[in-house]
Amino acid sequence: MDLHQQFTRVIQENKGLIFKVSAMYTNSADDRNDLQQEIVYQLWKSYESFKQESKLSTWMYRVALNTAIAYLNQTKRRVSTIPLELDTDRFVESYDKTEEEQIQQLYAQIQSLHLLDRGIILLFLEGKKYEEIAVIVGITPSNVGTRISRIKEKLRTQLVKQPA
Repeated sequence: MDLHQQFTRVIQENKGLIFKVSAMYTNSADDRNDLQQEIVYQLWKSYESFKQESKLSTWMYRVALNTAIAYLNQTKRRVSTIPLELDTDRFVESYDKTEEEQIQQLYAQIQSLHLLDRGIILLFLEGKKYEEIAVIVGITPSNVGTRISRIKEKLRTQLVKQPA
């Protein structure tokens, strides 16, 4: 398998990762598509230099998050807070309108976080360990733990303040 085929396979296997990062940092489908393309481009540019010193997904998250932050800084866009679109068809059996509204409120609050904190909480919600989050975002594991605690408290406070 040549390099191009390997890369294409890696992108296909990890397209969810790319979608999640781009969805967390954009508000519209057009922006999301632009950012996804930019992430894939940056991954391709650095694919040959990936030294496999970390897991592939760790490296991909790092590139994706750095690309998303750079993309927002380059375009000088101010991200407004809107809830992520949820695919409620998957939850028909256990559909609970109150639960869906709470999830949408949570994601709206996550999108209001600073760029780095948004990436950290995304990785935490993905089930990544503090050590892996630290490698991806470039801070110490203890700093990750501290930031996650502060982010959780901030989200809790914001959600309590919201009108019912």
